[in-house]
Amino acid sequence: MTQKEMRNSLVKQLELRGMNADFYMDMVNDYVYYWSLKKKLIADIRKKGLRYETINGNGVHVEKANESVVNLQKTTATMLKILSDLKLKEPVPEQENPSDGYL
Repeated sequence: MTQKEMRNSLVKQLELRGMNADFYMDMVNDYVYYWSLKKKLIADIRKKGLRYETINGNGVHVEKANESVVNLQKTTATMLKILSDLKLKEPVPEQENPSDGYL
């Protein structure tokens, strides 16, 4: 899924709920930003792992925890909070087409 597809999906759900104010669109933009950040954090964890070896200021090899792990948890929590604030936790059903012959 691309950023554009993600944004369009969220905007469509908001429009179905009649939530078209700029405030909501700003929150959607924040969500999309965090979504792309999450992808980068996951890539960093895959590359470096949960822990990685580096050289400290004294020239000694040390093992450090990958900060991307903690940042991923915080980013995911923020994304879930944004969805909750937008009331998009559950999918919005499509509007029924009155011309389909069913009541």
